[in-house]
Amino acid sequence: MVTFFLERTAPLPPDEAWRRLTEWHRHGDAVPLTRVTVAPPPPTRRGTVVVARTGIGPLAFDDRMEVTVWQPPTDDTPGLCRLDKRGRLVRGWAEIEVRPGPGGRARVLWREELRVRPLPGLFDGLLARSGRYVFGRAVNRLLRQP
Repeated sequence: MVTFFLERTAPLPPDEAWRRLTEWHRHGDAVPLTRVTVAPPPPTRRGTVVVARTGIGPLAFDDRMEVTVWQPPTDDTPGLCRLDKRGRLVRGWAEIEVRPGPGGRARVLWREELRVRPLPGLFDGLLARSGRYVFGRAVNRLLRQP
């Protein structure tokens, strides 16, 4: 099991950064070889299930996540979304926090605990580096594109 953390400051108001990060279908555009489905249809709420299918043909796997915390940002409180990973292969959780940052910007915190079932602990370092790289690029892309 690995845990990794990303932090970004975006030249966006917090509610716009939140929207860009939590429009789940956009993650499929930002993560290579990934397609995202959501049920029930938006708006997101507790109990929404997000499935990210990554790979090609028989080498694909599902990262099934359920939204267990859904608190969009307000003027007074940061936004927080927690997704619990409940797939056969991928377990753990991800949290997206969006709060006001310096100069009217949004400060984004992405925390993730990830466990891929068939991988032994020997691969934890590689998994952590890969996760930071892939999700870091995805967060950057999501925040840049309207």
